[in-house]
Amino acid sequence: MSRTLNCCCETDGVSQAQGEAKRSDPRLLSQFFFADERVTRVVAEINGLNAELDPQQYLVLLNQLHLSQAHLLAVLEQIMEECIPTQRHSRDYLVKFPEELLVDNLGNHMLFAAECLLAGTFLEVEEMDGAQLRAQARNLLCSLELVRTVLREQSLSQPGSYPEPVRAVLIQFDWLFAEFELSYVSSLVSVKSPEEIYRQQEIIVLFCETVERALRLGYLTQEMIDGYEPLLMFTIPRLAIISGLLIYPDGPLSLEQSPEQMSQVFSPFYNLLKKIRDLLQVLSMEELCLLERSLCTAESEDPCVLATPPAWGAAMDPPAHWGLLEVPCAPPLPPTCTARLGPSSAVDDPGTARRWGPQSPGSSPGLNATPTAHCLELRSRYSSTKDMLHTLFVCISGVADQLQTNFASDLRSILKTVFKIVASQAEPLEEPGARQEEDGDPHLVDAPQVADCPLCSSPAEAAGLQRTGACRLPEWVPDSMCSRCSACRSPFTLLRRRHHCRSCGKIFCARCSPHATALPHYGQPKPVRVCTHCYTAHLSPVPRRTRSQ
Repeated sequence: MSRTLNCCCETDGVSQAQGEAKRSDPRLLSQFFFADERVTRVVAEINGLNAELDPQQYLVLLNQLHLSQAHLLAVLEQIMEECIPTQRHSRDYLVKFPEELLVDNLGNHMLFAAECLLAGTFLEVEEMDGAQLRAQARNLLCSLELVRTVLREQSLSQPGSYPEPVRAVLIQFDWLFAEFELSYVSSLVSVKSPEEIYRQQEIIVLFCETVERALRLGYLTQEMIDGYEPLLMFTIPRLAIISGLLIYPDGPLSLEQSPEQMSQVFSPFYNLLKKIRDLLQVLSMEELCLLERSLCTAESEDPCVLATPPAWGAAMDPPAHWGLLEVPCAPPLPPTCTARLGPSSAVDDPGTARRWGPQSPGSSPGLNATPTAHCLELRSRYSSTKDMLHTLFVCISGVADQLQTNFASDLRSILKTVFKIVASQAEPLEEPGARQEEDGDPHLVDAPQVADCPLCSSPAEAAGLQRTGACRLPEWVPDSMCSRCSACRSPFTLLRRRHHCRSCGKIFCARCSPHATALPHYGQPKPVRVCTHCYTAHLSPVPRRTRSQ
């Protein structure tokens, strides 16, 4: 790494005196000077160390180098935001990347990859791609050397201004970095095309319409959504399959288009979706309602299913109340077989529909006023209504659950956006001291309390989470004392690991603690992991963010 990070360091007494005088200077150029000085010092120590004689010290220095590089890039990012905010290269391409790649230190990884490519030690890219990437890496690292030199000189002369030469080298570096980042990631993983991004945006719209319909019909509650109920990870995709095939047949799940025109999330299930659609079109209003409710409640009736979803194609017993449907499916056909699927509230107003709208009655095969031969033939294949609904239950659950395995990153991104749209907006917190009770702790009033919530064991505990003047860190629950997630009660395994919430100290799985926020009252100015409960009920919405963002 010495090629990039070695830099001439001023060693004369005058420069050292200037540096010491500026160490407390809050200006970014002054901060950059000392961050760059730290990187140079660590590199010098590594170059002067024999790694074979002292491997332990070598690892320590490598870790210090990693941290100092990350700090240098963070300061450089702030300088570019302050100096060239409107001239920066667009980062819209980041939406093409898999979500797991969008980490805070991605820039540091990019520079490390550029170093390896230039040194010829990187073996994960194709030879043709490697030749192009090495040229980009060389330009990027040379630009970084120039940026470091120019900014160091500027920080020693006029640390409060950014003349045109400084702006020019920053613009060049920013563009070279963005081009290398896109090319490098594209050579390693499959990135989304603009068409796929648009298709997934349509799926987000479909999921939002599905949630709104489920709220109107009573399948879901707003409390479940605001509480980020883990069950919804399975329920929403299942209901969306029915909505996309039956209510919005011209939307992203339209089967009139070829599999290549569908989103890559659903295209592998094209043929199975056709069979599901044909069966859905012969259901009566009562049968459809029963199927949708079963898809919403089956997981909660059997908690083990949520922890370990059934394997693809595995037999799955429907809920017990399906035993009422033992009547044969063969003719004579019930009069309601071809009735309109759902009450008027079950279908949105076509005027509010986006490019594709809800299905109007009578416009699709199987929804006509009289039974068709195709409808009769499909129902006659099953011995009873229970058998037919069981088949639909297994197929729809199988497709939705496979999304969790085969397209986990895409589905997580889609659901995260859906929750942002459909979740209730947090109300602004009242001014401190606005609500106080006589002879009582004012924080007992301000702290939100969730009814019957095991995570709020007492008003005092809730107040402790909200108290802005608190200095004492929450007491962490020992790992040995907790074998299940404190929220969803899923057992911890080798893959489902324990995570402590920094706000309440309790232990959660990753799905129930996906957020990060600063906790300045606990001495945590940078975002740290917090559980969904603390994130939504006890913390200010201003500094909050999700860990995967």
